[in-house]
Amino acid sequence: MTLLQRAKKAGKAYLNPMPTTVGGFSTVFKVLPQYVFNREETEPKQPLGPFPTDVSLYATPPASGLRVTWFGHSSSLVEIDGVRILIDPVWEQRASPFRWMGPKRFFAPTLALEAMPPLDAVIISHDHYDHLGASTVRQLARLQPQARWVTSLGVGRWLREFGVAAERITELDWTQSAELAGLKITAWPSRHFSGRGISDRFTTLWSSFVLEGLQHRIYYGADSGPWDGFAQIAAQYQGGFDLTMLEIGASSPFWPDIHLGPDNAVKAYQAMGATGLLMPVHWGLFSLALHGWRQPMERISELANERGVRLWSPRPGEPTEVIGQEALWSSWWHRER
Repeated sequence: MTLLQRAKKAGKAYLNPMPTTVGGFSTVFKVLPQYVFNREETEPKQPLGPFPTDVSLYATPPASGLRVTWFGHSSSLVEIDGVRILIDPVWEQRASPFRWMGPKRFFAPTLALEAMPPLDAVIISHDHYDHLGASTVRQLARLQPQARWVTSLGVGRWLREFGVAAERITELDWTQSAELAGLKITAWPSRHFSGRGISDRFTTLWSSFVLEGLQHRIYYGADSGPWDGFAQIAAQYQGGFDLTMLEIGASSPFWPDIHLGPDNAVKAYQAMGATGLLMPVHWGLFSLALHGWRQPMERISELANERGVRLWSPRPGEPTEVIGQEALWSSWWHRER
């Protein structure tokens, strides 16, 4: 039975591709005592960085045809076969609707948005605050008026509200694609949820994405819990992916259905055929769970050693080429103590 089909709704609410528990007020009451007595180092004791990006590198196309700059959490600039795609950019100080409270970033942005090279497109996977920053979108809409915005169904209303021209926005349902400059972007299901407030949960869609260039292919898992769809998505692409970007942070036993964590990320990567390299994302910038801030990377490093997984983890803000099957372990998180 295929899990890969257009999104379904119950009333105004989009449904996950399989039964999923997100958690409500009862979860809050269970988690709150854990936060109070938690002894994990959920945030660095000292600010990290700085990690400056050498923007002069963008003047030269990557020799391999594929280069990624990871800005922390899920924000990345992907240069793939001559096309520049910015994914889930959040330059805000906090992943929160408030400027004065909420998860605060561990290190400053590695470059100013004004220094961002010209973009062909911006992908917004869903409307959570750690993936869609209002101020970031407003600035990019002004600074990069030529860019296309590709997002999930319903998220376009937020982009329009934040200043993106309606004609620059493409909303995709699961299994739908958009093409630009020789790059095909396809939205696939993920197991998560949406909403920027208490009353709008599930009213916009959430997606993972495949970026398919002339020579390279990337899977960006965005936010997702474990499910059988990973293997089914990979089965649509003969030869697999050069780079598979999967989330490893913000996981918890209190919400096992909506985030992978390192163990399930490795399982998902292996279910997808373990082709190419595994890039851990959704970690290292915001404290969104009870685990130590280094724990996701420490754990996935252990698993990679045990199972022969080729990890690709660049230093924040450093434009880094993806070269064949060459693993990359920058270990910046280990040295920053």
